[in-house]
Amino acid sequence: MTAYYNEIDPFAAQWLRNLISAGHIAPGDVDERSIADVQPDDLKGYTQCHFFAGIGGWSYAARLAGWPDDRPIWTGSCPCQPFSRANSVYKRGQGTKDDRHLWPVWGGLIEAMQPAVIFGEQVTDSIAGGWLDEVFGDLERLGYACAATCIAALGVGSPQERERLWIVCDADAERWEGLGLVPAIDGAHAEVTAWSEVARAGGAYRGKRWETKPGVRLLADGIPAHVGRLRAYGNAIVPQVGAQVIAAYLDAEKPAAANDNDGVRDEKAA
Repeated sequence: MTAYYNEIDPFAAQWLRNLISAGHIAPGDVDERSIADVQPDDLKGYTQCHFFAGIGGWSYAARLAGWPDDRPIWTGSCPCQPFSRANSVYKRGQGTKDDRHLWPVWGGLIEAMQPAVIFGEQVTDSIAGGWLDEVFGDLERLGYACAATCIAALGVGSPQERERLWIVCDADAERWEGLGLVPAIDGAHAEVTAWSEVARAGGAYRGKRWETKPGVRLLADGIPAHVGRLRAYGNAIVPQVGAQVIAAYLDAEKPAAANDNDGVRDEKAA
């Protein structure tokens, strides 16, 4: 019942260790190497694998959704810089040509290990940038059923919009035929988006300006480790949104499991 966390930023990696020690996320090991240096053999024996782990948002989201620590899961939030609109302002975002486009590396590990279910997150600009087409094309060739949706964090009570692309991929595509993985994820989108509209109507949001802002000071002068904290916050997912996506998958899985010939899911190796 051990999780694997891959995070190259030392500050975030230590944060992960602290959260593990405090019992807030699944127990496991933190690997600070670049994902490019990780080999499939390094992942053998791990029940859960979290790549680009940041401060453990996906592991926490899984717990919020009721996903047991001893059930296999792979998660990852690939670097957004190649596709982010903020980077394109400085002409740095090169899309799939950017050397920070690390899906091919993560995808290679997925192909080698064939995890049963994968959850991921990216900036919405990545859709136009071709990231989603590449990811789903690669995974569907491996036999995965794939679904995606865009959900804003304000729908779960966050004081910022933070709309992101969320993906779910299940290794048993045949089992999901006609059973609605895509509608289930769309359902999560509809539910959270409804709350987003309520939040906007309630006055927290005006155009592109928030009247209520996160409690993180933007000035780093003289505050120890504040730059590290800002970087970690900025790269983190909103776990409550991730939990909605995972919960939607769990709900959709019930009729899918009932449709199995023997009524028991055949989990592939984590």
